[in-house]
Amino acid sequence: MKILKYILSLTLVFGISCAKDDNDLSFLDRVAAPTNVSAQFLITQDNTGLVTITPNSDGGVSYNMTLGDPNVEAMNLDQGKNVQHTYDEGTYTVTTEAIGITGLKTLVSQELVVSFRAPENLVITTEIDSSNPFKVNVSATADYAASFLVYFDTTNTDETPTPLMLDSTVSFEYPLVGDYTIKVVALSGGTEVTEATEVVTISTPTQLPIDFEVFDSTVFIGFGGASAAVVDNPDTNGNISSKVAQVIKGTPEPWAGNVITTSAPIDFSTKKIIKLDVWSPRPGGKLTFKLENLDDSDNYIEKEVTLVGNSAWEEVSIDFSDIDVSQSYQKLVWFFDFGTVGDGSADWTFYVDNIKQAFPSTGGFEKQIIENFEGTAPTLLPFGNAAAEVVTLNDLPSGLGVVTANVGQFLKPTGAEVWAGVTQELTTPLDLDTYNNIRVKTWSPKTEAVVKVKLENADASIVFEVDNTTTILNAWEELTYDFSAAPAAEYVKVVIFFDFGVGGDDSVYYYDDIQLINNGTSPLVFEDFEAEPALLPFGNATSEVITLDDLPSGLGNVSVKVAQFTKPTGAEVWAGVTRELATPLDLDAYGNISVQTWSPKIGAVVKVKLENADASIVFEVDKTTTTLNAWEELVYDFSAAPAADYVKVVIFFDFGVGGDNSVYYFDDYTLTD
Repeated sequence: MKILKYILSLTLVFGISCAKDDNDLSFLDRVAAPTNVSAQFLITQDNTGLVTITPNSDGGVSYNMTLGDPNVEAMNLDQGKNVQHTYDEGTYTVTTEAIGITGLKTLVSQELVVSFRAPENLVITTEIDSSNPFKVNVSATADYAASFLVYFDTTNTDETPTPLMLDSTVSFEYPLVGDYTIKVVALSGGTEVTEATEVVTISTPTQLPIDFEVFDSTVFIGFGGASAAVVDNPDTNGNISSKVAQVIKGTPEPWAGNVITTSAPIDFSTKKIIKLDVWSPRPGGKLTFKLENLDDSDNYIEKEVTLVGNSAWEEVSIDFSDIDVSQSYQKLVWFFDFGTVGDGSADWTFYVDNIKQAFPSTGGFEKQIIENFEGTAPTLLPFGNAAAEVVTLNDLPSGLGVVTANVGQFLKPTGAEVWAGVTQELTTPLDLDTYNNIRVKTWSPKTEAVVKVKLENADASIVFEVDNTTTILNAWEELTYDFSAAPAAEYVKVVIFFDFGVGGDDSVYYYDDIQLINNGTSPLVFEDFEAEPALLPFGNATSEVITLDDLPSGLGNVSVKVAQFTKPTGAEVWAGVTRELATPLDLDAYGNISVQTWSPKIGAVVKVKLENADASIVFEVDKTTTTLNAWEELVYDFSAAPAADYVKVVIFFDFGVGGDNSVYYFDDYTLTD
């Protein structure tokens, strides 16, 4: 009856997986035997030898126990129960056999030392976890000890000690870097205890990606007259990070620059692109970026890029595809306007953030939206005591903002399982032959939370999962998952787990824009109107930048600010607006330009024209609106445009028709393949 009770309970928890047949318990065939089986010994310190023994495991529902005393018969305990027994001084072998819901069993033996003598020769072993620099693992040994109590921070007077058994390890994750004093108390059956302390240092390893939020600034150095500091982000328009690197280039050297030394050599075996966000006070400046060997400064590779500048954040992509992967590179070195001496003024103040690696281009860039939660809300199937629903942008905490009007919300309440997640079933299998990655926009209240994405075929006989880790706190970020190694299958279920491996704590997560992508040249947004650039209307039209609050409802997939174009009565049939650029468009790498547009008419011609500086070379392409009073993306093919330095983008709304007081909106000029 006990096993049947647990089977019925588990059926309710996993009911989501049994949608086709609520009585189908075939999934139990895949349930493994209990793991992490152990017994906790708490010995009373009064020379009586009274010990409380509590068995525990992952997946166990009951336990067969032998206490090591030949005078005591074996017994069975339910999960959560314990047994007390009084022992004479001596060493006993306690066995714990955990029984799972399917009857599978796991047996472990532990040594119990009962002594009324104070423990001696206490030795503490601490180790920083290899997968988490904030997590410490503690074990201990001592003669005559039956168990231990561990205090992870002696400055915390309210801390409840963590029991530690012989030959076992306990772990703790610290919230911040710093030096912490760990105290271990060795217990026997006597009234006297033995204790010792050890200091553990928690520090952040310097490795890519680097976002400067939690960063060891001692590895960030300026030289030749350049400063190096981590400061509050002075411009969150275009980069919502709280902390960024500040560089002020002063005298005396024209080669003044900065270096960050990573904790280990950087792996360039697959990701050969370095991307970083840069804020430059003026247009057309140069950034020289160098990768350097730790010990040999003559062993390096460097590239130079031209910045858009204009006192706005931009993402810079630097291609190191020709890097010699047999060499070791551990230093990131950069120079702003190499060869020119700075003066330390605001004109020589730069900011850097979000240094990361990316895959090189394989030719074209393609993407396919799996789910953006617009239109009819999809069915979300949460499990593991979690909850999930689609919410509107108005209910969403502030953050990146570049999301659609509706997003997915995931609640992991207290009591939710460590494997709690949410499933979405698709009507069409994912095309992993064309696309090898999945990208998801996520919003997390935690950094370093594991966000797992799993793909399943219809009966979950074929699955493949990839983990990623959040790096930004309380803000949107894009996580990319490589599914190129997934076995061939018709994947029709996408499962997302937030903070996988950690029990629920009432945290709320958001996600949006689940996309299939390939590893081509990423689209480059060259104007999103966030910095309110100069717009030059003509033909009796008017144009200005407005904020999202003033924007009619629609697609919603726009940035905070957009451009407005008004074609009043009397405006010319050729009325339009020009945006002049500081840097010529790169039509060698990109063949198309896409524009987000909003039109009060269907069938209106929206013409985009490119011009060089003196308009001696021009090329134009027409598209027609297909959506009424809503946003749509129009894509213009400029692959046939003659070679030129195009520095003007001109857009005409309802070209060929005179003004009639219609108002149009446009946003996100983007170079695409």
